[in-house]
Amino acid sequence: MKKNFRIATMVYLIFLGMMLGAVVYAGAVVAPVIFGSEQWLGSEILSRYQEGQIMTQNFVRLGYGLTVVMLAVFLYEGYRYKMGEHDKVVTSVTLIVLATAALFNYYYLPDIVSMQSMGVEAVQSDVFESLHKGSELDVKVMAVAILALMVLNMRKACR
Repeated sequence: MKKNFRIATMVYLIFLGMMLGAVVYAGAVVAPVIFGSEQWLGSEILSRYQEGQIMTQNFVRLGYGLTVVMLAVFLYEGYRYKMGEHDKVVTSVTLIVLATAALFNYYYLPDIVSMQSMGVEAVQSDVFESLHKGSELDVKVMAVAILALMVLNMRKACR
């Protein structure tokens, strides 16, 4: 049983790392390239609104991975907690990962997609700007929490 749990831990850590990489890559590489399309295409072929539509689809697909991460974190950390591994820091970070992923997937993303479908005027509004800034902050907090969860679990696994 212990061997299986070690394998599950390795898979879990790899999965967390992949998700962290995807989140960072989407924000640090994909977004600047998409929103700088005129630099790469030589002229403004896409409007800011069209670039936003493309970026939104990237985040919709990222949301699928976040759903799987939420399930994996809930099951893995729930199992550890049930087995008597009560750690307040891990529990707190776990709750932050779950809350921020859920906020992104079920609060920010649906509203962003909905406003995108309303047209250019909707995404140029103060409401959209506020929503977008909130989602950016949420993703940053989530990335730090995923990293913290990885480090905490690696520390425990390397003992």
